Amino acid sequence: MSPRGVAVPDARERLFAAAERVVVQGGPGALTSRAVTDEADCSKGLLHAHFPGGLDEFVAELVLDRLARTAALAAELPARAGRDTVAANLTGVTSVLLDSGGPAMSGLALTRPGAALRFREAMAGGAPGFTAVQESVAEYLRAEQRAGRVADGVDAEAVALALVGTVHHLLMTTWSSADPDPREQIGRLVRALTGH
Repeated sequence: MSPRGVAVPDARERLFAAAERVVVQGGPGALTSRAVTDEADCSKGLLHAHFPGGLDEFVAELVLDRLARTAALAAELPARAGRDTVAANLTGVTSVLLDSGGPAMSGLALTRPGAALRFREAMAGGAPGFTAVQESVAEYLRAEQRAGRVADGVDAEAVALALVGTVHHLLMTTWSSADPDPREQIGRLVRALTGH
């Protein structure tokens, strides 16, 4: 364990990664300040030193951080136009969404009203999230249309909304071992929406 009073390098990310492990292992209900700091092997006060708003602030910042990372990765999608296949590129970006903390993290902010409020305020203030991913997918599809790899009649914005909305739905409602693999469902959706 890190001794008290000693700076912990990358404390924010260390706490975030520990929280993800706690949630994956025990579900959202297992997430407590103590569980996170125990998992991070650091002093109990580290979380509150970095997140003075307590667990609500921590949860909101964790979810916002993971969404921002996902949006940044999705922003790279338009540059992939003309490379690989359209289906592979679209399923690749959906895999980023599905793997960015997965379903265990997707509804985490909803488990704490204070975190949900902070999250909604950040989204309303322009924090990157599913809308940014949707815009990247639409931009990618328009680039593929210009390259002649996606039919001109395909509504890029509607396909992007359907694809990202479906991934959001799957993140929020499925992913137990009894559920079908969402990647297979996404593959079928990509083929249905784009003809690829």
